Amino acid sequence: MIHAFPRKHILAASIVGAFVLLALIFDSSGQVNATRTSIPIALELSDKHLTPLTDESLYRTPPINEPKQVTKPTPSWDNFTIKEGHNLSNLFSMAGFNDKIMYRVLGKKKANKKLTNIFPGETLSFLKNEDNKLSKIKHTKSKIESVIYSQNDSGVFISEIVTRKPEIHISYASGEITSSLFLACQRAGLTEAQTMELANIFGWDIDFILDIRSGDTFNLIYEELHLDGEKYKNGKILAANFKNQKRDLSAVLFKQDDGTTNYFTPDGKSMRKAFLRTPVDFARISSHFNLKRKHPILHKIRAHKGTDYAANRGTPIKATGDGKVIHSSRKGGYGKTVIIQHGQKFTTLYAHMSKYAKGVRVGKRVKQGQTIGYIGSTGLASGPHLHYEFRVNGVHKNSLKVKLPHAKPIPKKQLARFEQDTRIYLAQLETFNTNIQLAINP
Repeated sequence: MIHAFPRKHILAASIVGAFVLLALIFDSSGQVNATRTSIPIALELSDKHLTPLTDESLYRTPPINEPKQVTKPTPSWDNFTIKEGHNLSNLFSMAGFNDKIMYRVLGKKKANKKLTNIFPGETLSFLKNEDNKLSKIKHTKSKIESVIYSQNDSGVFISEIVTRKPEIHISYASGEITSSLFLACQRAGLTEAQTMELANIFGWDIDFILDIRSGDTFNLIYEELHLDGEKYKNGKILAANFKNQKRDLSAVLFKQDDGTTNYFTPDGKSMRKAFLRTPVDFARISSHFNLKRKHPILHKIRAHKGTDYAANRGTPIKATGDGKVIHSSRKGGYGKTVIIQHGQKFTTLYAHMSKYAKGVRVGKRVKQGQTIGYIGSTGLASGPHLHYEFRVNGVHKNSLKVKLPHAKPIPKKQLARFEQDTRIYLAQLETFNTNIQLAINP
């Protein structure tokens, strides 16, 4: 503790100090003898002289100069939208990396090679580390799916698929046909893809070129996929009903134990037949099956043992059933032709193609609905069209009238789950339809 002394005590100490100093200076011997002299000074201390200091700064703890916290900037992605003409090398260069880095990312892993499969509208993003070197790449294929390529401790890039799960809302649509299915679906607010899906569901039972009549109606429930509170796109049709002339057809979606998803009637029969009714979507029939037809080029009676579908050159041609390709080359007046064997009894022929689809050659198996070629006018053809033949045990049949075999129904052991899973869809379809009818006819 620091003490404050009375003024008289301080003055006495000063006089004594001065006297000692003079004695040392004027010592006659001329020699300096260092001695220790103790001079007692009586100092009276009492509590009344202990005046506390009032300067608060003397009581404060001096500040500690701590090092300032430096916040490192958060690395950000450099995003590039893929456009026509872009390739992977272009995009790496735009991000500041050369082909050597690109090949290091691709490496030897088969999964990484998929990075070369980029398409316009997708996004490629690059993330750099503190040393300005490549750390990650993100390939955004859609709002739902992206692939991230990250560098591990060994410097090898590893791919990881990231999938977002959208919220599913159920929506309803209905329509009445006055001229065509396309226009009716458009008025009902359905997309072109949904129209095609609806046609494919009922395409084994309804020929949408010949069977459609004004006054036919349809209604369906389907998924709407939402992300971040906004609609992303439409999902699958869950259940649908189509009234065509005097027929009332219903279909419901069901996923079987083997993971396959198909449409079935409410009692479990497959909507699929072993064969599609037509091999070209919404094409015009230019010539029917006719055993006494006059050939348009040869100008003589020659049996027309198939059905001709006129469409634009390059229109896709679909295999009408699962099978194996037994012919894929030119065949006289048929021009470029594909013949498919379906089991032991059935064969189908597709003629006058402009070209074959990739991979369609003898010995290859094809699936129902798979594109096998494209419409053209090779061989004896007056214009671009498909000549289609349907044969049973080698005998030509009218493909528009022949009774087509059904695909397999729901297995008995899955019927209980089928009824449980599909009951809610059929009930929703019926409820929506009833409410619409009540709104139209109160």
